[in-house]
Amino acid sequence: MNFKGTLPTLILEALQQEPSHGYRIAQQIKERSQGVLDFKEGTLYPALHKLENEGQVESYDAVESGRQRRYYRITKTGRKTLAKDRAEWHELSRAVTAILGEA
Repeated sequence: MNFKGTLPTLILEALQQEPSHGYRIAQQIKERSQGVLDFKEGTLYPALHKLENEGQVESYDAVESGRQRRYYRITKTGRKTLAKDRAEWHELSRAVTAILGEA
C-alpha cells in the first residue's frame, strides 16, 4: 500500500508535542509504526519544506551536541490541519474496517 499521502499528517503529529529535527521525526514515525513506515530523507525533507511553505510548520536552527541542526515546530495552522486530518482519518478508517472487517 502507498502511505506517502499520509506523510504530512504524520509529520504534524510527530511535531505536536515538541519541535524536532528531520532525522528524529523520521525515527519517531518508524518507531510508533513498529517499523512499518520508514520514510527516507528523499521523501521526508520535501514534505517538511512543503509544510513550511504552507505555513503549517516553521523552522529554526539550533545546536545539539555541538552540531548545527534545523528544527521544525508545528504552527497554529498546522494544529488545525492536524485536527481535521485526524478526524478524516478516523472516518475513513471506520468505513474501510466496516467493509473489510476487523483484521
